[in-house]
Parts: sequence; structure tokens; C-alpha cells
Amino acid sequence: MAVADATYKFLYVDVGAEGGASDGGTGSNCSLHDAVEENRAEVPQPELLPNDDHPVPNHFVGDDTFALRTWMMKPFSYGSQVLRERIYSHRLSRARRVVENAFGILCQKFHCFYTTMHQNPDTINLITMGACVLHNLILIRYPHTISEVNHEDPDTHDLIPGGWRTEQHLQRLLPLTGHHT
Repeated sequence: MAVADATYKFLYVDVGAEGGASDGGTGSNCSLHDAVEENRAEVPQPELLPNDDHPVPNHFVGDDTFALRTWMMKPFSYGSQVLRERIYSHRLSRARRVVENAFGILCQKFHCFYTTMHQNPDTINLITMGACVLHNLILIRYPHTISEVNHEDPDTHDLIPGGWRTEQHLQRLLPLTGHHT
């Protein structure tokens, strides 16, 4: 379970849930859920959008397996969507692409996530958390890697796959220098 910002950095990561658990079930059992419900998550206050005079609250975006909350946006049920609900759900799925891209970029950098890991679960949790921290550090040190994400053609609304799907952007990374411990 993860929350990513608009620059594909992870803001919150919770690892260790069972593989068969739904995203919604995992989300309702993670520490972030309780923190948001109890107003301890320090979610930014509502802000004005450009050319508007009504503050807009911040929300988390989830898929249809999440329970509807005042702080959680999720798509409409697929079976009963009218046109405006389909448009809303499509635009919401575009917002969810940010975290999906963050995971895609992470996996492209750390290929161990493409296969079964044979370590014990606690070690896998540490590997995953460490990779998320390194992912964020790479994005800070090499911000050009964030231009390589999926995006939508503004005219056709077709998905254009990001460069992270290839290893080419990793070749532009300079070797890390400094003190080695």
C-alpha cells in the first residue's frame, strides 16, 4: 500500500500484507487509514485552485475496492455508470496512474520486484522499504527521470507508455559518488 506525490515519490508505504488481500482491505488495515480517520495524518488543508474562490480539500484516490470515505475518492460502480460517471471514473483512474507509475519506475530500477523473492518475509519487507527510500533519493538526485512516465495524449486521450518501461533512462544516471561505508 502506498501514497505517491505528483513527482512519483513515495510519501507513505506499508508493506507486509498478504498477497491475496484486496487493495481496499489492505488500505483499511494500514496505519494511514487510522491516522486519517483520527485526524493525525497531517493532510494539507483545503486550498484555492487557480481562478476559483472555493477551497478544495485534499483527497486520497483509490480503486473500487476501497470503502467510500469523506477523504477517499473512488470510481463509480462499473455496472451502473451513466456518461458523467464514466468520465469521472476515467479521470480518477488517470490520477491513480501516478502511484502506478511510481511502482513501475521502482520495479524498473530494482528488477528483483519482477520475480519471486526467496528471502523470509521480514527481509522482503526491509528490501521493499529500502528500495522505496532509494527510489525517492534517485528522483531527488536525478529529477529528469520523472519525465519518463505514462501520459495521456491531450487530443486522443490515448495512453502513451512512459520511458520507464525501458531501461534507457537508467543509462543517464551518473554513478553515485561520495563516501562509501
